[in-house]
Amino acid sequence: MNTITFITGANKGLGYETARRLAELGQQVIIGARDPGRGQAAADRLGVRFVPIDVTDDVSVKKAAADIESREGRIDILINNAGIIGSYGSADQLTGADAEHVFATNVTGIVRVTSAFLPMLRNSQAPAVINVSSGMGSQAFTHDPQRTESRIAAPLYTASKAAVTMLTTQYAKALPDIRFNAADPGHTATDFNDHRGPQTVTEGTDAIVTLATEDPSAGTGRFIDRFGPVPW
Repeated sequence: MNTITFITGANKGLGYETARRLAELGQQVIIGARDPGRGQAAADRLGVRFVPIDVTDDVSVKKAAADIESREGRIDILINNAGIIGSYGSADQLTGADAEHVFATNVTGIVRVTSAFLPMLRNSQAPAVINVSSGMGSQAFTHDPQRTESRIAAPLYTASKAAVTMLTTQYAKALPDIRFNAADPGHTATDFNDHRGPQTVTEGTDAIVTLATEDPSAGTGRFIDRFGPVPW
């Protein structure tokens, strides 16, 4: 039985590369994206199915879940990849609206999508949720002068990713019938950073692909990068 995997925010960058790699490994991949045109174009290039989804919108998420439930009936792996950086303004210029904007996608969006897809995950024999977090949300990394993460100040993005990691471990405790793990892609060259990261997009998806292909016995409530467990 093929593994059915749904990836949000997958029309480009890490989501797209994850979809490409998992499809190449034989998984039945469905990609989601807000922009129907870009999403369908990406799916056509990959040879996978596309389902429109805006993780900040209840109606859109429920519609996407209904679409997949009617066609596939289940998903084995949910990869919550959709995320934004948010305001580039200095810390003293940040507003409540800026914070709500970032958290709406990066954190609330994960809750919204996970809740909508739980029934289909529970139709799987080995359900798993992978949340794409970041070492930028790690207190250990952001205080280590040897790490790139310690040289960047981005209060909203980093706080949202710290929330993603905690959300993941809490889901793992609360829902032991489903594996919940978080992945840190590392400093990867994508549109997110104007392609300044030293890692290739393939290297940046290593941790996600590991979590999506490992044996279910590997465990739940973990936070890893391509080298292993991430301190946070």
